[in-house]
Amino acid sequence: MRLYFLLFLAWTAYAVRAEGPATALKSRVVSGYIKDAQTGEVLIGATIGIPKSGTGTVSNHYGYYSLSLPEGRHSLQFTFLGYESVEKDLDLSTDKNLNVELAPASATLNEVKVVANQSHSRLDEPLTGVQKISGATIKQVPLLLGEADALKALQLMPGVRAASEGSSGFSVRGGNPDQNLILLDEAPVYNAGHLLGFFSVFNNDAIKDVSLYKGDIPAKNGGRLASVLDIRMKDGNARNFTASGGVGTISSRLTLEGPIASEKTTFLLAGRRTYADLFLKMSSDEQIKDNILYFYDVNAKLSHSFSESDRIYFSAYLGKDVVKNHFSEIYFGNHTSTFRWNHVFSPRLFSNLTLLFSNYQYGLAQSDANASGIKWISNMQDYGARLDFNYYPTPAHSISFGAQSTLHDILPGEVRPSDNSVFSPVIMQRKQALEHGFYIENAQKIGTKLTWRYGLRLSVFQNYDLDAKKSEHSYWRLEPRSGLTWMFHPKSSFKASYARTYQYMHLSSNSQSTTPLDVWFLSSPVVKPQRSDQFSLGWFRHMANNSVDLSIETFYKDMQNTIDFKDYADLMLNEDLESELRFGRAYAYGLEFMTRYNSGKWNGWLSYTWSRSRRKVNEINNNEWYYSPYDLTHDVSIVASYRLSPRLLLSGNWVFTTGAPVTFPVGRFESGNDLIPIYSERNAERMPDYHRLDVGITWKGKENPQKKWQGEWVFSAYNAYARKNAWSIYFEQDENNPHRTKAMKSYLFSIIPAITYNFRF
Repeated sequence: MRLYFLLFLAWTAYAVRAEGPATALKSRVVSGYIKDAQTGEVLIGATIGIPKSGTGTVSNHYGYYSLSLPEGRHSLQFTFLGYESVEKDLDLSTDKNLNVELAPASATLNEVKVVANQSHSRLDEPLTGVQKISGATIKQVPLLLGEADALKALQLMPGVRAASEGSSGFSVRGGNPDQNLILLDEAPVYNAGHLLGFFSVFNNDAIKDVSLYKGDIPAKNGGRLASVLDIRMKDGNARNFTASGGVGTISSRLTLEGPIASEKTTFLLAGRRTYADLFLKMSSDEQIKDNILYFYDVNAKLSHSFSESDRIYFSAYLGKDVVKNHFSEIYFGNHTSTFRWNHVFSPRLFSNLTLLFSNYQYGLAQSDANASGIKWISNMQDYGARLDFNYYPTPAHSISFGAQSTLHDILPGEVRPSDNSVFSPVIMQRKQALEHGFYIENAQKIGTKLTWRYGLRLSVFQNYDLDAKKSEHSYWRLEPRSGLTWMFHPKSSFKASYARTYQYMHLSSNSQSTTPLDVWFLSSPVVKPQRSDQFSLGWFRHMANNSVDLSIETFYKDMQNTIDFKDYADLMLNEDLESELRFGRAYAYGLEFMTRYNSGKWNGWLSYTWSRSRRKVNEINNNEWYYSPYDLTHDVSIVASYRLSPRLLLSGNWVFTTGAPVTFPVGRFESGNDLIPIYSERNAERMPDYHRLDVGITWKGKENPQKKWQGEWVFSAYNAYARKNAWSIYFEQDENNPHRTKAMKSYLFSIIPAITYNFRF
């Protein structure tokens, strides 16, 4: 392992040195930030290119770019999807700092070509399986109860599917929901759902950028097998104070942002709350009238620029759900905080220091007035720090490296009975662990057509005893990552990638839909870290004057130390949880097709996924292979919007998926007067196929330059043709014939209309 790491470092140093001296004497660096001309927000992933040579780079997650060029005159082009491109002529005799502002493209029909001429994706980027989606696109997708939702929009992408109807939990390429690392401004979010998952915790008004990495994960990230979802909050408008929000069927929201004293300091404050509990008070039933049911969340961010070389950011999220009646109360919620410091050491070297905190907790209380009165609490906290560097030594190389460390502190459960309760207290042992990561990754151009990204991550996991202040057990693992892009045509490329990842934290849930009461547990001497080796291959093409993107990707994942639960597993407050676990291996493979289009009045995408996901786990299904709960053979999503006029937008999406694998009774036998069911093999049956149509209409008010207020009405219908999709199927005895068993279906939603009024001033 040590030899492999040393060979990797030696090759990287040689590759940089081989090209460096030949160009260092005559090269100069142009660097700076790419910003939105209206708000001053930095733009992530903006393209900086040299049309004549075909070389270029992109801005990083903080809008910073650096490009080494030979001395002399150059013409640079700056582009970003949805913005007008800008060209700059430079005479590089010395290093130059150049900040560029891009203006949002006009939404009027005669100027929409500006948007269409921007590429949706970079053909030369050596990453496969990357999905990016903007806040504006998310708003156009009609969703449940009219709430724009990043997670629900991502579930319409190839290879991504909701864990169950209405859930914010999602499966990526056949993986479990807990195999997705969800980051909000770099802080992990462990439960991303409100109202039992029907809404996500991400307020679209506060979101700037959403990127999903499906298996081909950059070396800077680790700890999960299936994907990394990287969500970045807005920094706040640096030019003007603005307010925006909306009043909807189930919730209202308000976002305030603007500069403080000068453009160097900005703030963002966004909040939303549901008000279902207000309607409950109108009921004549006293038991319903006093019930409480709501969620709220708050996003806040403060940014300050000391100079072009130093910027700091502080962001926070706080969200909570409360369900309360006369007999019990359930609450759960997340809190994250992130402090970041960007520092530019030189035009070639950029750094970011991050300090983060994440907390997820839930509680359950039964009334003290009866014999079942209890108070049950559980929480998990992360304290982390990371230091990341971007180094641009030559025009052909971009190197990232860094380190991170996180303390995981988990209280699985603590139940204390009330004075009148018959229950005994249950206090599960608190678990702690340290997780570290060290990485280096190089993106290297080989000639004019090949780009090679190769990296290595060293992950370390230590079960830790805080009281004794010592490590009890450690895992050390190497995770190589690599990607290759061949630009065989100016409009087409082939991409291939390989990624090895390890997962040290796991979720104890034996239901397909995650719930707030699920408990995370740590790898240990018994529970070995899960491992995934994923291979991907894809073809990518820009067509129709860059207004259409086409991609076809195939993947294969081999997974070791896969965790599943024995039949009839007891996961609730189990102090011996490891005895309920079983271990084995799994694999998943599939083909993903996607075409995105942005041509004049039409916008949207079509995605199709064909995939398989199977497991073989000791003592389950007679040690034979069986389908994972997230094996969905066919998955289709059609998303479309049509701008009928500058003020009227029509939108809709249709989804279809094969029914999920389940275990059903397939026979029975009689024992006395009882009928005992005989179940199929694990996940041998399937739920009915799922399909749904959602539609929406957006009507904008007349624009008046003399009035700052801008408003729009959004009318939407979820499940427009009222399909009664099965949420669960259960079996019961026929009342008229006790020897007969009936299959019963429960469903969550028929058609659900919604009205939302959005405003901005």
